[in-house]
Amino acid sequence: MDIRVLQYFLAVAREESITKAAETLRMTQPPLSRQLKDLENELGKKLLIRGSKKVTLTEDGMLLRKRTEEMIDLMEKTKAELAGSGEDVNGEIYIGGGETDAISLFAQAAKRLQKRYPLIHYHIYSGDAEIVMEKLDKGLIDFGLLVGPVDVSKYEYMRLPIRDIWGVLMRKDSPLAGKSAVRAKDLWDKPLIVSRQVYSSGDIYAWLGRDAHKLNVVMTYNLIYNAAHFVKTGFGYAIALDKLVNTTGDCELCFRPLWPPLEAGLCIVWKRYQVFSNASKEFLRLLKSEWETEN
Repeated sequence: MDIRVLQYFLAVAREESITKAAETLRMTQPPLSRQLKDLENELGKKLLIRGSKKVTLTEDGMLLRKRTEEMIDLMEKTKAELAGSGEDVNGEIYIGGGETDAISLFAQAAKRLQKRYPLIHYHIYSGDAEIVMEKLDKGLIDFGLLVGPVDVSKYEYMRLPIRDIWGVLMRKDSPLAGKSAVRAKDLWDKPLIVSRQVYSSGDIYAWLGRDAHKLNVVMTYNLIYNAAHFVKTGFGYAIALDKLVNTTGDCELCFRPLWPPLEAGLCIVWKRYQVFSNASKEFLRLLKSEWETEN
């Protein structure tokens, strides 16, 4: 497969139109259509459904789109690393992380490094542990910040000397808002909104003393910012980490910690035998020095 043709395919997938994609690519429609047809013949798969109003992807087309985006991301990352592989410290650093206040550690390290090496640029991807580890395994990011009980045995890692606190995000006029902390039995009959990572793990259910099927889990989320909008409507109570949603001032929401306390461990991970760019080496060196200072 020619990477150029894959970029053509990606343009069509994004525009949902061969005509519009041809305009974007500054080429005429017939050669673009021919290239796409040749790609389908090469793979032996139908990738596009050419409708009267728009072009849609088949299941094979959706898979190829996902893989093409990953390949192009990796190609761009590799080009950036090679551009910054000389003696000067510059280039790109790619970081993936779950929603946690501990991301401020990365921000502080980046700020300090920026003073010494202003030509370094950073790229942040947000997602749960599964998404972060997938990107790490595929070489799309350099470092991951993982929250909670995650198997990190196949990575190099540093456990952070801080922990996040679990609690419940709710409306200020909710029945549980009058409590200083929330106990497990308080949630047994409530509509719960939980993160997908939590939903598939056992820790929170062990704390709740109930299996998932015995609880009223009305929604799962990936990003608490989006889930908070559902909480505002009174749709449910979100089990979330502290300090991720602003609950001060006139905000309709409040946060109450769980009792007994439930904490989430944090660790920074990177691939074993990773060949880092000079920029990533300096960033990791700074993170390690900060971690050793804290300990």
